[in-house]
Amino acid sequence: MSRAPPALAAPANSTFSHLLQLCARGGRAALDAGRAAHARMLVSGFVPTAFVSNCLLQMYARCADAACARRVFDAMPHRDTVSWNTLLTAYSHSGDITTAVSLFDAMPNQDVVSWNTLVSSYCQHGMYSESVALFLKMTRSGVASDRTTFAVLLKSCGALDDFALGVQIHALAVKAGLDIDVRTGSALVDMYGKCSSLDDALFFFYGMPERNWVSWGAALAGCVHNEQYTRGLELFMEMQRSGIGVSQPAYASVFRSCAAKSCLSTGRQLHAHAIKNNFNTDRIVGTAIVDVYAKANSLVDAKRAFFGLPSHTVQTCNAMMVGLVRAGLANEALELFQFMTRSGIGFDAVSLSGVFSACAEIKGYFKGLQVHCLAMKSGFETDICVRNAILDLYGKCKALVEAYFIFQDMEERDSISWNAIIAALEQNGRYEDTVVHFNEMLRFGMEPDDFTYGSVLKACAALQSLEFGLMVHDKVIKSGLGSDAFVASTVVDMYCKCGMMTDAQKLHDRIGKQELVSWNAIMSGFSLNKQSEDAQTMFSQMLDIGLKPDHFTYATVLDTCANLATIEIGKQIHGQIIKQEMLVDEYISSTLIDMYAKCGYMQDSLLMFEKAQKRDFVSWNAMICGYALHGQGAEALKMFDRMQREDVVPNHATFVAVLRACSHVGQLDDGCCYFHQMTTHYKLEPQLEHFACMVDILGRSKGPQEALNFIGTMPFEADAVIWKTLLSVCKIHRDVEVAELAAGNVLLLDPEDSSVYILLSNVYAESGKWADVSRTRRLMKQGRLKKEPGCSWIEVQNEMHGFLVGDNVHPRSRELYDMLHDLLDEMKLSGYDPDSASFAEVDEEGSASEQDDLLGMVGG
Repeated sequence: MSRAPPALAAPANSTFSHLLQLCARGGRAALDAGRAAHARMLVSGFVPTAFVSNCLLQMYARCADAACARRVFDAMPHRDTVSWNTLLTAYSHSGDITTAVSLFDAMPNQDVVSWNTLVSSYCQHGMYSESVALFLKMTRSGVASDRTTFAVLLKSCGALDDFALGVQIHALAVKAGLDIDVRTGSALVDMYGKCSSLDDALFFFYGMPERNWVSWGAALAGCVHNEQYTRGLELFMEMQRSGIGVSQPAYASVFRSCAAKSCLSTGRQLHAHAIKNNFNTDRIVGTAIVDVYAKANSLVDAKRAFFGLPSHTVQTCNAMMVGLVRAGLANEALELFQFMTRSGIGFDAVSLSGVFSACAEIKGYFKGLQVHCLAMKSGFETDICVRNAILDLYGKCKALVEAYFIFQDMEERDSISWNAIIAALEQNGRYEDTVVHFNEMLRFGMEPDDFTYGSVLKACAALQSLEFGLMVHDKVIKSGLGSDAFVASTVVDMYCKCGMMTDAQKLHDRIGKQELVSWNAIMSGFSLNKQSEDAQTMFSQMLDIGLKPDHFTYATVLDTCANLATIEIGKQIHGQIIKQEMLVDEYISSTLIDMYAKCGYMQDSLLMFEKAQKRDFVSWNAMICGYALHGQGAEALKMFDRMQREDVVPNHATFVAVLRACSHVGQLDDGCCYFHQMTTHYKLEPQLEHFACMVDILGRSKGPQEALNFIGTMPFEADAVIWKTLLSVCKIHRDVEVAELAAGNVLLLDPEDSSVYILLSNVYAESGKWADVSRTRRLMKQGRLKKEPGCSWIEVQNEMHGFLVGDNVHPRSRELYDMLHDLLDEMKLSGYDPDSASFAEVDEEGSASEQDDLLGMVGG
């Protein structure tokens, strides 16, 4: 006889309440289990008590299902304050603030939990001012605040950076006796830290009777927020000694301190500490670790930490992307962004800013356009950080129209926006507009920083606008940035470019900590102003104080060696470059080729050229110019043909050298061919230098009249250089008529140019017109114009000795002149007969064209 199975017992209130509370603690992940429990309740016919109904309501609220919570609430026959507060929490957590406020206003009774829920909701959703306003309303309604109220309100004060309000809330907490509560105390530490009052934060922190990991985390975050990174690291060590343990926020703060200081060794130690405490795979801590390595330029460690994480977030990828861009690995940064979009990780404003920076690094205009479209489509394009990055991209890609459109379209502009447009204008040669926008920036009340001053000072230097440069320098001093190495070096460079070398050197000498960038600026200035000896002296002083030259330093000093033909000093510097293993640098390699070429050591120049690992157009130009300079026109043209065979694209400077080479070898047809090739094949518009070369070629081969006809076909007015070139070739053909025409045009452009009179008198002398020679000399004297005395120099035992015509500066000048006269007598006895034209250059001091050279040889 079979027995019927026993009936299942109906679930008790405690069963459902316990199950629903477990689901509530599980959050979103437990929503399905909570729904299953609810379904079982309905199927079983169970009639829940008010407590069980509130548990069900709480489960939906905490599992973020506000709609189901509302249905449960509406179905409840009896609702108490807990029911109202639970539904209020559901709307608050879902972000439906409007419905939450409506529900709050409809509540029959509002207790402290109700007020706290809405105050917290405002705070969680960034509505800090509304949070404070609701607290004031709560106080007026007579509801007493508790520790939750104070904790939330202090967080709002910190976010608003409202120190005065924070102090008032602190006073209320003291009055309520809650300042000794660890939760309220931790919130006070956090508030003072975020209000930039770190001393108050730490004073209160050390006065707390009880400190937990939240308190320590708030103190650490305060140190980071106030950029007291060393203090933050010390506080973390103190935290470990106290035995409180570690936490995610503490690790995040201390790693941010390391990242800000680019402290690689400490970062590695903390990484090991995080591994030991099983925090290295935590997403937030892992992101901070990646950030430390990335900002310390240790990309190998950064990648290892990045790929060691179990999963990646937008923030983790952003940290890695910033590191790649900083390290110049723009293409890898773009690949990472593609991974983010394809894998479903997504991106945010920081990601887009990073990828725009990567596009700017590689001048990837079209790639940048694609990302710009993505930014517009995703709604991030209006973010000011993204807009600034787009502005910077277009500026660096020379797309000034797009950059200016973005700038004008910005509803909000910060100092970074102004810096970006000012830098874009300066980098693209719009120097006057750079100055205009700098003034506009000041008019809008923006405070310039080191980047702003760097750009506008470069514009002043390019414009040689000393007056405005002095005004900017005055603002730099008043801003306190005068001691900044970058700004100071830019000011030095501005004075150099304006020809104020004395002021530039005084400023350089006053810089407290003279960094390499300042030395480079002053040496470059001396070189630019044809004070090569002073540049070499500065180089020696720089070495004496122990500074290590970089590629720019070496390029500058090698250029001075080329100017002075100091080959021995150049060779010594070459040796230093080899010791520093910098020969692989294209810039230095090209400068060495140029130095040897200009010193007349074409074999050494060619050897350097052949050994160069990579040759750009600068190296080719140096060789072609070197051959042309030393009259080896055929070799120069052979080098140019080789350059073309190796598919190296020539530039304007290349064709200047090539045309000069054609002039040296008298190849008119080849010169015309290259001039035509320049415009048709390479699409290079001829500049004044190219026309001057063609005038020289035509004048030498076909005569001054042909060259004059060519000048008439030029698309712009001839300058003094072109007319003086024509004047020079008139001497060869003894064409007085064209010479007088050319001289007249030069004097119209520059009435104080003494060289015109010398050139014209040479033409007269060559033609035997001595009366005109004398007349030209008289005109020169009447105009109080003097020929710049010739100068020769000789290098003896690594020391330069300069000799001007008729000077008595050298300590052994009497002996030198005695030997000079002996040599002249020997020359006459040997039958030396000077060119009659040279008499045109004789003045009271003797033969100026020869005397200085002879003095140099005698001095050696």
